[in-house]
Amino acid sequence: MQIKVYYKWMRFSPFGGNAAGRGGLYLLFILLPLFTIAQTNYEQAEEYFKQENFSKAKPIFEYYLKQNPNDKQTREYLGDIAAYGKDWDEALLYYENLVKEEESNANYHFKYGGALGMKALSVSRLRAVTYIGEIKHHLERAAKLIPKHIEARWALVEFYIQLPGIIGGSEKKAIEYANELGAISKVDGYLAKGYIAEYSDRPKDAERYYKNAIEVGGSPHTYEKLADLYEKNNQPKEALETTSKALKIHRRNQLNYQIGKIAAQYNLEPEYGIKCLSQYLANYSIKDGVPKDWAYYRLAQIYKNLGKKEIALTWINKALLDRTDFKEAQQEKSLILAM
Repeated sequence: MQIKVYYKWMRFSPFGGNAAGRGGLYLLFILLPLFTIAQTNYEQAEEYFKQENFSKAKPIFEYYLKQNPNDKQTREYLGDIAAYGKDWDEALLYYENLVKEEESNANYHFKYGGALGMKALSVSRLRAVTYIGEIKHHLERAAKLIPKHIEARWALVEFYIQLPGIIGGSEKKAIEYANELGAISKVDGYLAKGYIAEYSDRPKDAERYYKNAIEVGGSPHTYEKLADLYEKNNQPKEALETTSKALKIHRRNQLNYQIGKIAAQYNLEPEYGIKCLSQYLANYSIKDGVPKDWAYYRLAQIYKNLGKKEIALTWINKALLDRTDFKEAQQEKSLILAM
């Protein structure tokens, strides 16, 4: 934030001067703390934004925007906050104006096109068709403006593969953008091709591409995509093996939960599932993403599978104590009581 001090305020001598000069100096001393407070508040709002604490960031940004209605960064922040809250109409208002003011900004086009896409999903199919041209234009414009814009290309892969062919969908176009992704990032290229194959019901091709992504990158996300594919195709043993490999390499606590979930759902390796869920609970933090009550629920499932009714009831009651309206846990408790 720039602090503008007008020249007439500063017409004073450090060795004295007229009253007008001294008045300007006094005014400067009064205003500087206010500017400092405003700057500090804005920086705090940005910190809240980074922490995804949007309820605290939003009012500060809104107040600042009233004083500085043309500030693009603030409007972008508010558009992002609206998009996070799935208020697509509000997000579109911010992004549309930003695109109009700065037509050569790739991120504005990407965000506007993405918000249009999400808006289209929230309306009737008939209305959604009217958004297609604009979505395509803005996402392709973002990709053209920045030849290495990964997010825009991912959005275009999803756009073309999900859109019915009769209104512009094209697997060929999706693959073209997947190839562009591959030229920027091999991992993203393989993941995109895996996504296309999975969406087109070619699980063997998807498996091959996801395995390529693991070989090239080996991030937790690459393992997650392969494990999810196995689960969707009723291959729980392969899903468990894949997630176990990821845990050995990455040591992420969330993977302990995923192993416990697979063990519970498919009645596989119960002792291993119990061990991983216990580890998950022992090392739990909010960053792990899955609340503790779900881990309690999975433990109850495993003990139910083992025929240990009392222990299963203990865990399911613990899940319901944390969240009384936990529908899945309520249903599981009925199953346990019926044992």
